[in-house]
Amino acid sequence: METVLFILFGAIAVCGAVMVVTRKHPMASALYLILTLFAVAALFVLRQAHFLAAIQVIIYAGAVVVLFVFVIMLINVPEDRLPVERATTVRVLGVLAAGFFILESAVLARRYSMPTGPAAEVGTVETVGRALFTDYLLAFEITSVLLLAAVIGAIALAKRKI
Repeated sequence: METVLFILFGAIAVCGAVMVVTRKHPMASALYLILTLFAVAALFVLRQAHFLAAIQVIIYAGAVVVLFVFVIMLINVPEDRLPVERATTVRVLGVLAAGFFILESAVLARRYSMPTGPAAEVGTVETVGRALFTDYLLAFEITSVLLLAAVIGAIALAKRKI
């Protein structure tokens, strides 16, 4: 049963991610991003990492995507001014990327087996906090600076005259 749910939520996450990058309308992409984030949170729940699932939903689906939606609404690009995508180039690149992803996934799945048993020692608050503030402190700080730059960029885009 767990394997079936893993495959189901994995397929939802991959299909949602593909829809995020293939939709022309930014609001549709944001909604598919929420679907993808919820599917990833379900995958965390299946691995007994409930803290990571809650963080996934609260921070990413709840805060970051809402920020994206606000930025999209503030920019207010008319439908006729959206860039026209070159369907053949984008589709060919998408098919090549999907083929590469599937090939890479098959190679990795063959090389590494999925660990059995609960991943409770990975998804707890203590282990995540310890990893964030010891091993991954530099990456954590770089990410925070990147998010700050994204917020400043969103404000600059929304406010046409500075």
